[in-house]
Amino acid sequence: MGERTNGTPSSTADPSAVKPMNVEDKSDAPTAPEETKESFMQAARSEALRPFVIISSSYLLFTITDGAIRMIVLLHAYTKSFSALEVAIMFTLYELAGVFTNLAAGFMGAKWGIKFTLVFGLTLQIFSCALLFGWKDEWTKEQAIVYVTIAQMFAGIAKDLTKLGGKTVTKLVTPEEKATKLFKLVSLITGWKNSLKGVGYFLGSALLAVSYEAALSVMIVLIVLAMPWAILGLDKDLGTAKSKNANWKDVFKLDNTNLNYLCAARLFLFASRDFWFEVPLPFFLRSPTCDGLGEDVCTLSSDCTANAICGAESMLCENVNPGGGCGGLGADRVVVGALLGGYIILYGQIQSWTPQLVTGPLGQTPPNKLTEVLWGVVNCLPTLVMGIVAMWSPAFQDGNKGAMTGWIIVSVVSFAIVFAINSSIHSYLVVSYAKMDKVAVSVGFYYMSNALGRLLGTLGSGVLYTYVGDDMGELAGTNSVKGLAACFFAGTISSLIAALITLKIDDDKAGLKCGSCWTIVANQEDDEEEEEDVVVDDAGQDIKHKEDDNFIITEVEC
Repeated sequence: MGERTNGTPSSTADPSAVKPMNVEDKSDAPTAPEETKESFMQAARSEALRPFVIISSSYLLFTITDGAIRMIVLLHAYTKSFSALEVAIMFTLYELAGVFTNLAAGFMGAKWGIKFTLVFGLTLQIFSCALLFGWKDEWTKEQAIVYVTIAQMFAGIAKDLTKLGGKTVTKLVTPEEKATKLFKLVSLITGWKNSLKGVGYFLGSALLAVSYEAALSVMIVLIVLAMPWAILGLDKDLGTAKSKNANWKDVFKLDNTNLNYLCAARLFLFASRDFWFEVPLPFFLRSPTCDGLGEDVCTLSSDCTANAICGAESMLCENVNPGGGCGGLGADRVVVGALLGGYIILYGQIQSWTPQLVTGPLGQTPPNKLTEVLWGVVNCLPTLVMGIVAMWSPAFQDGNKGAMTGWIIVSVVSFAIVFAINSSIHSYLVVSYAKMDKVAVSVGFYYMSNALGRLLGTLGSGVLYTYVGDDMGELAGTNSVKGLAACFFAGTISSLIAALITLKIDDDKAGLKCGSCWTIVANQEDDEEEEEDVVVDDAGQDIKHKEDDNFIITEVEC
């Protein structure tokens, strides 16, 4: 079976390394002078890439604060005895705002430009941090939930306004015919964004150990640093629709079928992560073991297990947060931030290097819908295994902290790698399917579905983690092991639904490969009658060449 490899190999000694040639090329054709490769810094200083550099740097600084604020709010709420469901509610408007903000951002970006949405988003992030300073210890839970939820709503709006610029600028600075270059550029900016968000997770939890106020102050400083570049260095017309004025009909015009299916798949793809990652995992890591809670007599909190206290009235060991459940690892806040931050950093780096390390060597660059279906199915495996282990293995049933820690780390790392590949492919497909003059609208609509998925996962996880499991008493709370397992199973179902929806996309003519000589789905374009040039390499093997729409494809007989 014929092999397809993308790109131009460097050597002709190996049959797989023969340079592709156009069917119209002649052996005596003049050789064009070799282009001088510019350095990264030269490219960054060029006029064409200036918007990319400015928007990306502002976007990356913003993402540090986005991850940090999430951890600050979550861990601060945990110490104030808010349950997983109550914390999930605090993030409801943060996620729900993204649904409407992405629609509005797509409209605003197309009508008023990316500069407007970026500066507006940075300003709202400062405002959100300022509101969080007003969270008072003497408030009731209901008052605190309402106030923090509103403050987080502004942070959610800020995130999606800022994200629009970071995502769309890659399409605007990349020529239409450079599909592979676009894939790499999208993967790079998306991956580094997520890595720095992971830095924010760790930074937020570490600064919280100093003080709540100090943590918020540092976040405001970071946003202020990003503002001058965005205000002074960008053209106000960047990203606006050129052919006609944008209107709300453009936002709701669902005429791009492939993009519509991709949006639906994106919803469930991100729900597959948020069903267990954003709230259940940090709560489980913080929660103490159930053993002895409400039973062991104590005089000091040091007499009890980690993250448990000695009740002043009961003189028994109590869970510091019964609403957060028990049965977990009792980890310190900085450890929780390090694990979650490490996940996101790894996820971001894998995302950045997916074209070079994964899809490229497998012959899947640039990817199509079949590539995403394959990796979408693989995305089910880490959460399925972790759900089974958490629900039925002796390690979790007996509270073996060493074994539980090992399983959690392996599962988190595995999911981070696979999910990063999926997300990288998704991020490329959305800008690939988007129309050039409506890219801001298309990306905005796509990330609306992203916000819906996060909302589904966040709220669903709060319900599952809080109510699934055995009640261990009011001083201990619910045994959260089964709740965590249920969240992993919900994530598995979401991954499977996302893969099934992706099958509906009409983008499979290029087929699907998995390595140099394994074709899973044949290239349908090979069946079309096209003129071919056949040459013979040094080893006597036939090398067939043809030109695809965006890049040269070389077929090598295995």
